[in-house]
Amino acid sequence: MHPVTESEIRSSFVNASRREATQAPVPPSLDQVDWDSRDFLGWVDPKAPRRAYAVVPTAEGLVGLLLRTAQTTGHRPAICTWCEDVKATEDVVLYVAKRSGSSGRNGNTVGTLVHADLSCSGHARRRPTRAEGAGDPDAFVARRVAGLRERTVRFAERVRDAT
Repeated sequence: MHPVTESEIRSSFVNASRREATQAPVPPSLDQVDWDSRDFLGWVDPKAPRRAYAVVPTAEGLVGLLLRTAQTTGHRPAICTWCEDVKATEDVVLYVAKRSGSSGRNGNTVGTLVHADLSCSGHARRRPTRAEGAGDPDAFVARRVAGLRERTVRFAERVRDAT
C-alpha cells in the first residue's frame, strides 16, 4: 500500500457522513506506518472500541469504511474472511458497514468476520505451518496476501457500490 495522508483518509470515506469523517480519529503514529507490509489501513477508535475504520486501495482509488461491531460477552473462534488465517481465530468479530448512499440511509449494511484489531496484513504474512506451505512457503504467503487484497477490495466495493 502507498502512504496516505490524513486528508486522503478523511476524503476516502464512502459510508460516513461529513461530520463522522471529520471527527474520525486518524490512526496513531500514521507517520510511522510500515506501508510495505500493509494491504489496507485499519484501526479501532480508541474512544469507541466498537467502531473501527478501514481504508482500502482499489483500482478506482481509496475507499474508506466506517465499521461497527456489536458488543459481545463471549464468542466462538472463527476464521477471518479477509486474511483466512487458520491459526489466529480467537479475536475475530463481525464488523458491519453501512452501505453508501441512499441504500445505507435506508439501513442496508454489509457484514464480514474480521480480526477485531484489523491486523489482517500481519496474519497474511505469517510464516506458514509445514502443512500449509509444504512445498514453497514464500509462494503460500504471496497467495495469502493476494487473497487478502482481493477480499478487502471486494468488500469495499460492496459497500461503495450500493444501489
